[in-house]
Amino acid sequence: MKSARIIEGLRADALPIQALIDHGEPAILKGVVKDWPLVQRGLQGPRAAIDYLSGFDAGRPVVGYTGAPEIGGRFFYNEDVSGLNFDARRVPLKDFLQRIADHLDDPDAPSFYIGSTDLEFFLPELASENRLPATLAPFDTHPPIASIWIGNRTIASTHYDFSNNIACNLVGHRRFTLFPPDQIANLHPGPLEPTPGGQVVSMVDLRDPDFERFPSFREALEAAQVAELEPGDLLIYPAMWWHNVEALDPFNVMINYWWNATPRFVDSPMTTLLHAILSLRDRPEAEKAAWKTLFDYYVFGDGARAGAHLPEHARGVLSPLDDTMARRLRADLLQRLNR
Repeated sequence: MKSARIIEGLRADALPIQALIDHGEPAILKGVVKDWPLVQRGLQGPRAAIDYLSGFDAGRPVVGYTGAPEIGGRFFYNEDVSGLNFDARRVPLKDFLQRIADHLDDPDAPSFYIGSTDLEFFLPELASENRLPATLAPFDTHPPIASIWIGNRTIASTHYDFSNNIACNLVGHRRFTLFPPDQIANLHPGPLEPTPGGQVVSMVDLRDPDFERFPSFREALEAAQVAELEPGDLLIYPAMWWHNVEALDPFNVMINYWWNATPRFVDSPMTTLLHAILSLRDRPEAEKAAWKTLFDYYVFGDGARAGAHLPEHARGVLSPLDDTMARRLRADLLQRLNR
């Protein structure tokens, strides 16, 4: 493993976000959000940060995850992968924060975690005091989803997200171990469903890899990049990078921003993947190879090429997509699936 690229001296109001994403690899931006009020409260101690957060509780219950001390903070499957190793239920934010506070000095504390909670909906006033400028490109044209993550010493098992990500580490220390998308086979992904947090996760425990069971994970580690984040640091990385996230202190908070530079009418590629499993995976190899060629031509190649030789009025779905065409495609697909 190698350390992720570190960049010093950037300001939150002048981040070259698109250039950093176009670089194609993770980057740590040191101290970019160190002046945020939540960071400053956290530097006073975990109880100061908890008190600060509690003051913004909008009264909407959040989903809190609780795991026994034996899971070591790793929210995952049970031993035989027949279920999950934690309990998830809606709880008042203040109550959950108090449970964390009650165990700050407990070396054998339960694992407490609030993951991917919409900041604008659940903590709007907190969002107004701790946020990246909405005027930054590409946020000005592709508004991001801002989420908050709160917990004690926890581990989000290696997974990927569909969106580009900016992770602002605000309270406590956090370690990201990131793997490029081409390492998927070496990461030994788990079931498509259920999943511990909504996304497919690697079955390998990064803390103690079982190389007999998962031998190719050694190759994944050779390609991995590690980002050690202090309070006030920001990590940016492109969509589809796998990442294992370890919160290392008795109390930890992160705010992240997800966005894609695609129109909102574009569907999730996961829908395509699931349909491809249904319609393509079990066909003869020769047929799959032929379909791969078709996908390369119509989907993964130059989007304009497939319709360039046709009159504009005859291009249909080969024309650039817009909201109207997307609706027609979706209706056509639903009709085909319901036959």
